[in-house]
Amino acid sequence: MIKLTTAGESHGKMLVGIIEGLPSNLPVDIEQINGYLALRQGGYGRGGRQKIEKDEVEILSGVRNRLTLGSPLAFCVKNNDYANWQAVMAPEGADVTQKTLTRVRPGHADLTGVIKYDQTDARNILERASARETAVRVAGGAIARQYLKSLGIQVGGYVTSVCGVEDINSHAFEELENAKSQPLFMLDSAAQKNAMELIDQLKADGDTAGGVVEIRVKGLKSGFGSCMRYAEKLDAILCGAAMSVQAIKGVEVGIGFAAARLPGSKVHDEIFYKEGGYYRATNNAGGIEGGMSNGEEIIIRAAMKPIPTLMKGLKTVDIATKQPCVAASERSDVAAICACEIILESVICLALADVVSNRLGGDNIKEVKERYALLP
Repeated sequence: MIKLTTAGESHGKMLVGIIEGLPSNLPVDIEQINGYLALRQGGYGRGGRQKIEKDEVEILSGVRNRLTLGSPLAFCVKNNDYANWQAVMAPEGADVTQKTLTRVRPGHADLTGVIKYDQTDARNILERASARETAVRVAGGAIARQYLKSLGIQVGGYVTSVCGVEDINSHAFEELENAKSQPLFMLDSAAQKNAMELIDQLKADGDTAGGVVEIRVKGLKSGFGSCMRYAEKLDAILCGAAMSVQAIKGVEVGIGFAAARLPGSKVHDEIFYKEGGYYRATNNAGGIEGGMSNGEEIIIRAAMKPIPTLMKGLKTVDIATKQPCVAASERSDVAAICACEIILESVICLALADVVSNRLGGDNIKEVKERYALLP
């Protein structure tokens, strides 16, 4: 079992993560972790916070000489912006009146969180609900990715649409890495150009954009997940991981919702056999049948809603006065779809590493590799 636990606030001292269950002797590439952290901070449409932070991971325990020890792996990503917020965020004592937020934002955790946790200041909610928290999940996901890669399992993805501007083409897995060098992680240059122009217009209007991301997994053998216990269904686990990401409002596997509009003869993937094993000529199921991987590429798409912090503000209520007002505008992005793509890859890596570990076990990475190699 491989599990990540995180802690930290958006403007607190740092974000902290602990990964339990990693086998010993797994190589940990710190430069690669930092590379994914940098990708999370990039992308067209990002805001001013990314100019302040330069996220880098610091391994605190569980690794010696770049190899895991088999003990919990603890790490942190420091918040450089804490220097500007210490007076109002310090756990040792702070003047919380300086940054009180009562004009709660529609679409955010502000109001519901204030009610649930008995607060009078929405900052006590938004600091943890903020997508800044995902920096530590990207770092943890990069470590999980290295575990999967040691078994020959690869995870990639790209942006398929931004605020309705779509890339309708199909792309081979080998093409996906090219997306990371594009300003919007899109592989269709014409669609990307139109999307960038739309983002510029939305910025001028004080508005925001969402989009759709496709995540793919290649090299996972069949049989991961379960048809016997619903809590262990692979699609439920991976879709749940995707839905845990801030701003994700919908997830589909394979052709997803399109399957509801087609007859069965055009949906289900016919099965064939040749020397070496079974295969399917199509992959409408997205690599998962009956809650288990079937050996084909796993395909997951997730819909990200527009960022709820709008510069022009939306109508709301001030929780201190109960009077109508315009929502507060924290520093924010116009579009964070590239960050979302990296975050989704990361949480899929973490969820999949846990599924793989649950089936294979193994106290050291040699044992894990040997057990995976024995699977058909």
